[in-house]
Amino acid sequence: MLKVKLKDITFDTPILVASGTYGYGNEVEGLADVSKLGGIITKSVTRLPREGNPPPRITETAAGMLNSIGLANLGVEAYCKEKIPFLNELDTKIIINVAGTAMSDYIETFEMLENHGGNHVGYEINISCPNVKEGGMEFGVSPKMTEQLTKELRSRTDRILIMKLSPNVTRIQDIGLAAEAGGADAVSAINTVVGMGIDVKKRKVKLHTIYGGLSGPAIKPVALACVHKLNKVLSIPIIGLGGISTAEDVLEFILAGADLVQVGTINYKHPSRGMTICDDLIAFCKENNMSNILELQGQLDK
Repeated sequence: MLKVKLKDITFDTPILVASGTYGYGNEVEGLADVSKLGGIITKSVTRLPREGNPPPRITETAAGMLNSIGLANLGVEAYCKEKIPFLNELDTKIIINVAGTAMSDYIETFEMLENHGGNHVGYEINISCPNVKEGGMEFGVSPKMTEQLTKELRSRTDRILIMKLSPNVTRIQDIGLAAEAGGADAVSAINTVVGMGIDVKKRKVKLHTIYGGLSGPAIKPVALACVHKLNKVLSIPIIGLGGISTAEDVLEFILAGADLVQVGTINYKHPSRGMTICDDLIAFCKENNMSNILELQGQLDK
């Protein structure tokens, strides 16, 4: 009922865990049964280790959270040695999120991951992070650079290639079309929305970087609109994310045009929420005599 195929890979459910929200995958050991998920998208990895932004770099909002972690990670060399062996043993599909600040960063990181022999089924390329001052975001706002980067990475792998899109652009459709033209197998939409928090009593901003990425329920309407816009122009699959915390949220994204979804911010509070959503989706299919959840696609009454 929940199986979804992306390229030549069949996912048992359309529920993926958004990048970073399960860390590298081992942080939730004992807290969640990952075998019930479609897959895990790991925390972003970059060519060299990054300490990320100075604290404070995360704060709650009324309907979600703001973060400016700044792609803190251990770097691709340590990632290959320390994380991939564990990921290879997990009973779910693994997609590695890759980030960078220049074309060469992405390519070198990508090639090292490809040559390491991991069992991961694909990559999600972060061209849309608003939490670093240099690089990555330039790719996410330029159709030309998005297409060029996608082509470079496409030529280096037969695994699933997903480009993660930013909502902080004039027309997300243009970036999606560029990713498709470059050979992407899918796009994921959306990354966080640029936001800001202010402490009135202290008269100070809540993040060291002033601005950060807003995620959680507050951005779901924005994410739904982006998925719907992309669905109108793309022929490749769309992975929807942004504020998903219930089965009903997932159904909305599928109706908007998504093939798969990612559960993100809610994992910090309820790390097993993805499994609950899967159970609820199965119940929905049975109640509505549906053989597969994607029968909902194209059924939106406009």
